Amino acid sequence: MTKEVAQHGKDYQDPPPAPLIDPEELTKWSFYRALIAEFIATLLFLYVTVMTVIGYKSQSKDDACGGVGILGIAWAFGGMIFVLVYCTAGISGGHINPAVTFGLFLARKVSLVRAVMYMVAQCLGAICGVGLVKLFQSSYYNKYGGGANGLAVGYSTGVGLAAEIIGTFVLVYTVFSATDPKRSARDSHVPVLAPLPIGFAVFMVHLATIPITGTGINPARSLGAAVIYNRDKAWDDQWIFWVGPFIGAAAAAFYHQFILRAGAAKALGSFRSSSHV
Repeated sequence: MTKEVAQHGKDYQDPPPAPLIDPEELTKWSFYRALIAEFIATLLFLYVTVMTVIGYKSQSKDDACGGVGILGIAWAFGGMIFVLVYCTAGISGGHINPAVTFGLFLARKVSLVRAVMYMVAQCLGAICGVGLVKLFQSSYYNKYGGGANGLAVGYSTGVGLAAEIIGTFVLVYTVFSATDPKRSARDSHVPVLAPLPIGFAVFMVHLATIPITGTGINPARSLGAAVIYNRDKAWDDQWIFWVGPFIGAAAAAFYHQFILRAGAAKALGSFRSSSHV
């Protein structure tokens, strides 16, 4: 280890960048196992969280203090992300969110093939998860909005889009920080269970943005609810829950890789060194 540190000048090892196109992945069982894990995790995520939303609205109809409240809904989303990332991180990386997958793809953590297939699995899992909610809560599902995201009355489209961008930035930035090998090596005296800060990020963002958009920050979550609920309001605002999270994820990837990890400076230094050879 000492020899390696002296040779590379650092006490950690970054994994090599994922290839842009890696068709060989399609021949491996581990790849399909990861897709199944993403599908099931997103299904369970939507089932528990949307069930919580519908349950809260039905319980608070006649009693303003009934049900779990916004705080409980935020805990449901954050807690489920903590549980599911913990369960699936070693199999698929525990993305459970197309925006997270997109950010990791931009940082060359996953290939294009894996990123696209993950997003498909996540969206299908979300649709199936909300489908189960409608099946079990048939008497309340449509009556209380189907857990679909939408811009709240009194907020402009710009505010809703900005809320989704910033909320997703917080989430994806936390994902990068919690899984950074450099952080693990330098801050080894401060043990970090990666799913915990990621779950807390989801929890905190929901507290801030539930009153504005119902909190998307996950295109699969928004799409799954819109497909099953299938009302105009859910589709009218759907673009916000794709454009916002993807912009936020891209900004977080750029910030972490090129500002905090000094990727731009390293690339410039490498270019200057090669130009003098």
